Amino acid sequence: MIELQNVTLTFPDGDRRITAVDRVSLRARNGAVTGITGPSGSGKSSILAVAATLIRPDSGGVLIGDDDLIDAAQLSRSEATALRRERIGIVFQQSNLLPALTAREQLRVMARLGGGRNAERRASIDERVDELLDAVGLTDQAEKRPHQLSGGQRQRVAIARGLVHEPEVLLVDEPTSALDQERGGEIMRLIADLTHRRNTATLLVTHDLVHRDALDELVTVVDGRIAEPVPA
Repeated sequence: MIELQNVTLTFPDGDRRITAVDRVSLRARNGAVTGITGPSGSGKSSILAVAATLIRPDSGGVLIGDDDLIDAAQLSRSEATALRRERIGIVFQQSNLLPALTAREQLRVMARLGGGRNAERRASIDERVDELLDAVGLTDQAEKRPHQLSGGQRQRVAIARGLVHEPEVLLVDEPTSALDQERGGEIMRLIADLTHRRNTATLLVTHDLVHRDALDELVTVVDGRIAEPVPA
């Protein structure tokens, strides 16, 4: 579970401050995809950055977990980094894959950043990597590098990479923005399927409501505020 409680975020603009996120409260429950939509500049990506602990809000809380709740908004920079490494998966708008690494290696590197240095841990990582590549339909592409993959395949690798350390929370930013409608639909359905099967709490920013049926819940953000929760 991840819950934002009355979060406000401002940025400096000359001698004043602009409010990007204005007293936002929302919750993504386990096993569900909660979509965040709204016009450009409405604060969607700022909300996701706060949820990802990439930006500390001016006020409010970011609660992560179930029995062992952590307020991520109160963590130091090093603590926030450790939290992302262990409990949060992030899929950015661009896949951001490392050009020299194969699909399998992209996942292995991310998993080992979370601590996979002994032989037993490495074996477990390799099993999980292969399981995830199979889950996203890329077993036969595992040894290919990014330039050998299509845009949809690269996004699938990015999704698998975000899940490789078995996070409680998955945060996804505009996963269909660089894809056509058919490929975008495949990616949205894949995210929904993995979320439900792995009981992950997923927050997903999207401007494209063509694939709204892949969302379990939907909130609309306008001028940094939650405008209206709508059941998907």
